[in-house]
Amino acid sequence: MNRAHRAFCALRRLTPRTLRGRLSLVALTTAALLMTVLTVAFNAVMDEHLQHQADAELRNRAAAVTTTVDTSGPRVRVLETVNDRLLDTNVWIYAGSRLMEKPPSAAVGSPLTRAVDRLAAQRGHVCATAGGHRPVRLCSQPIPGRAVGATVVTALDLAPYRSSADTLLLGSLVLDAVMLGCTYVLTRLAVGRALRPVRTMTDQATQWSAVGSDDRFGTEDHPVELARLGISLDALLDRIRTVLVHEQQLTGELSHELRTPLTRIVMELDWWRARPRTDAQTRATQEVIAEAARSMRTICDTLLDDARGYALHPASAPAATDVVPVLGRLLEHVGPPDRVKVTLETETETEARALEAGVAPALLERILSPLLANAVRYARSRVIVSARRLPGAVRIDVVDDGPGVPEVFVHELFQPGRRADTGDGHDGAGLGLPLARRLARAVGGEVSFDPGHAPGARFTISIPAG
Repeated sequence: MNRAHRAFCALRRLTPRTLRGRLSLVALTTAALLMTVLTVAFNAVMDEHLQHQADAELRNRAAAVTTTVDTSGPRVRVLETVNDRLLDTNVWIYAGSRLMEKPPSAAVGSPLTRAVDRLAAQRGHVCATAGGHRPVRLCSQPIPGRAVGATVVTALDLAPYRSSADTLLLGSLVLDAVMLGCTYVLTRLAVGRALRPVRTMTDQATQWSAVGSDDRFGTEDHPVELARLGISLDALLDRIRTVLVHEQQLTGELSHELRTPLTRIVMELDWWRARPRTDAQTRATQEVIAEAARSMRTICDTLLDDARGYALHPASAPAATDVVPVLGRLLEHVGPPDRVKVTLETETETEARALEAGVAPALLERILSPLLANAVRYARSRVIVSARRLPGAVRIDVVDDGPGVPEVFVHELFQPGRRADTGDGHDGAGLGLPLARRLARAVGGEVSFDPGHAPGARFTISIPAG
C-alpha cells in the first residue's frame, strides 16, 4: 500500500502543473498510442505483402520448372533445357515420393531437405517457411501424370525480404519519433496561442476586480468557450462590485450615523475643558458621553447586523417594540435649535400604548433618526411627528415646514450620495434617507415621501406591527 502511494505521489510530481503542459502531455500520449498502433499494423501488412511477393516468385519458378518435367509416359522424365542450370537452382523434383533432382548445395538429411520432403509428401499447392538463422520459403507444385505424378518444390531465401522489412520498421520508428517531437512542439505552441486570450481575460478580471471597474468582457467576437468564460467572469465581477459597493455603503453609513454622537462627545468635552466645573457638572458631562458611546455601539451593532443579513430575518428580533418611548428618546437627543419646535402627536393615551412595532428598538431608531435629523435641519419653525396604528402596521409621519424637496430632485431623493443642494450650508453625505429606506424594507416596511404635501416636506414610515 505504501509503495503504491509513493508511486502515485511520484507520478503526480512528474505531472506538469500548467494546463499547457498537461494538454501537451495528453496530445503526446495520444499520438504515441496512435502511432504505435499504426506502426504495428503497417509492418504487419508489409510482412504479409513481402510474403505474398515471395510466394508469387516461387510459384512462377515452379511453373517454369514444370514445363521441363514429362509425366505423360510410364515414368517421370526431366527434360534438359537451355536454362537447365538456372532452373535447377533451389529446385527439388519428386516422382511420387522419390527424389529425382535437388540443388547441388542441398545436403541429404539437412533440415532444409527434410522440410522439402515433408512439403512434397502433401502433394498439393502448399507453401511453408523453414526456420533457421536464414529462413527459407518453400512452395510445392504438383504435376499430374498418367502413371506417376510429380511434385516440384522451389525454395527462396527470405533474407532480402526480411532486410527490407527491418529497414521499413526502423524507418517507421524514426518517423514516429520525429512526428512525436513535432506533435509535442506544435501542441505546446497551439495550446499556448489558444490560452493567450484566457490569460489576457484573467489579467483583466484581476485588474477590474481590484478597482471595481464597470468594464465587462461580454460575448461578442469571442469563441463559444471564451464567451462562456467571459459570462462567468462577468458574473463574478458583478458580485465583486456588489460587495465593494456594499462595503463602501456600510462605511459611509457608519460614518454618517456616528457623526452625531461623536459631535456630542466632542462638544461636551470642549465645554467641560473650557473652565472649571463642579462635580455635578462633571458627572452630567460623563453621563452624556456615556450615553453617546452607547448610542455609537448600538449604531454599529445595528448596521453590522444588517450588513450580515440579520435584518432580513425579523423573527430573530423582539416580537414588539413600544414606538412612543423610542420617539421620545429620539426627540430628546435630536437637539433641535431654539427656533424649531418639535411636537409628538399620538392618538389617545390608550391607543398610544398599543403602538407596538415588530422590529428591534435599535433598528427603529436607525430608521427614524435620519428623517428627524433632516426635518430639524431644514425646518423653519416646527417639526411634527405623529404615530398611529393601521391594520397590521404602524405609521409614523415626520412633517416639517421647511423649503421642501425640489421637484426635479424627488426621483433622486433615496439614491445614496445625492443631495438636492450641496451649498445649503448643512453638512451631510446624502446617506441618511437611503439607509432609512433600506433598513425599513429589510423588515418588510417602507419609507416614502409625499410630493403633494406643501409647504415643507412629509416623510412616512410604515413598519409591521408587533
